[in-house]
Formats: sequence, C-alpha cells, structure tokens
Amino acid sequence: MTKIITYGTFDMFHVGHLNLLERLSGMADEVIVGVSTDEFNAEKGKKVLIPFEQRAKIVKNIKFVNQVIPEESWGQKKDDVLNYGIDIFAIGEDWVGKFDFLKEFCEVKYLPRTQDISTTELKRSLKNFLSIPQQDLVKAFEVLDLLRRDLE
Repeated sequence: MTKIITYGTFDMFHVGHLNLLERLSGMADEVIVGVSTDEFNAEKGKKVLIPFEQRAKIVKNIKFVNQVIPEESWGQKKDDVLNYGIDIFAIGEDWVGKFDFLKEFCEVKYLPRTQDISTTELKRSLKNFLSIPQQDLVKAFEVLDLLRRDLE
C-alpha cells in the first residue's frame, strides 16, 4: 500500500486544491493531508479567512483524502513521514528544493500548480472588489438590471 502526504493551508478551497488532491489519489493508495493550523499560519505571517477546524473538515470530506492531520510546524514533516510510513511527499512546484532533505526517507515530488488559480489571487480579487465604493456597486447593479429588462 503506497502512502502519500502533502501539506497546505487550504484557505478558500478552490479547484486548484481539488486538482492537487485528485492527482495525489492517482499516485498512491492512501492520501494524508496536513492542514496548517491557525497558529502555524500566524507564525508564517499568513492571514486565513476560514478557521482551521472548518478548513480541516472541508479537506477531510474530499473523496480523494483518507486522513487529515494538523500541520503545526515546519519541523514535523520528517516525523510525519516516519510515523505514518509515507512513501511519497508531494507539494506544489513553487516549493522546489525546499523539502529535498526528506529524500533520505521517502520519494519527494514537486507538482505543477493549476494555472490561473491561487488563494493569493482570490484574496487579492476579493480585496479589490471590496474596495469598490458601495454606491458604485449599486449603480452597476441598477444598470445591469435595466439591461436585463431590455433583453426580456
């Protein structure tokens, strides 16, 4: 039985996350996902919108995932690989070389990310959208409503 592990924050779960988990399930019999805790994200200087318990529950309920564990520190990866009998450690290609030290214990794979989607970009888009003055949004929706009525 082949076991694979990955880690991530999984904030604002999107199709890129789903693609990764699906890809991992095709590479191994068992997929274990370390979801970063709120405390660890704070340590990394990362702000999350969705609390750890909810992010972990979302990931746990993806059909490609067999087990979710909390990711509480950078240093736990080696211990997790050994404790869970991991055959493959996989993570996005933006981390190339950062986890090569695990090659002593398992195979390490850096996978391509889904193009044109990232949590960072989603947060940036949301921030830009929320910065639009409310009266401008109301006017835009009024115009859209008028256009819709003209088409009916």
